[in-house]
Amino acid sequence: MSTSVPRSARRKRASAETDILLELALDGQGKTQITTGFGLLDHMLTLTAFWADMDLQLTCSGDLHVDAHHTVEDVGLTFGAALLEALGDRRGIARVGYGRVPMDEALAEVTVDLSGRPWLEWHGDVLLPPLLGGEEKDLWREFYKAVASGARCNVHVEFRYGKNGHHLLESAAKGFGQALAQAIQQNRTGIRSTKGGLD
Repeated sequence: MSTSVPRSARRKRASAETDILLELALDGQGKTQITTGFGLLDHMLTLTAFWADMDLQLTCSGDLHVDAHHTVEDVGLTFGAALLEALGDRRGIARVGYGRVPMDEALAEVTVDLSGRPWLEWHGDVLLPPLLGGEEKDLWREFYKAVASGARCNVHVEFRYGKNGHHLLESAAKGFGQALAQAIQQNRTGIRSTKGGLD
């Protein structure tokens, strides 16, 4: 089931740590223009938006002289908030989605539920090297946690196997996009909940 109402959002977040402007269109073509100052984040967001068929424009000026933590976390929060806003009342959406996209030797699985309840399950990160793009690997758990918080959704990420940290992150980013593409599909008329509503 499709809608003629554009599902999009424009979000701005400004603090002493970051200044972010983000525009998101759910029913897009995977087109992106992303500049955060942290290239690995730009790359992973590009992959997620492409695999989700979402259009994403994003600029972020953050305190990268400290490290990338505030940039990554605040971008995650802003992306999640834009996703939640663009979904509106979530009527008609499939709500859940699952992604499994290999990247060479690496494989991650991602499952999402746009339920209104923020939660992150993060498994298998022992496979990741201590540093990725010059930053600690735990930054990526913080990113997905921030997205789940901003979008008020469940996100489950499991790194199944792999040797290259970049490949593992790519598999997760693509799987996340694939899962979102399924979850935001409008294929019914009502709210997908036996309670009659989402939190």
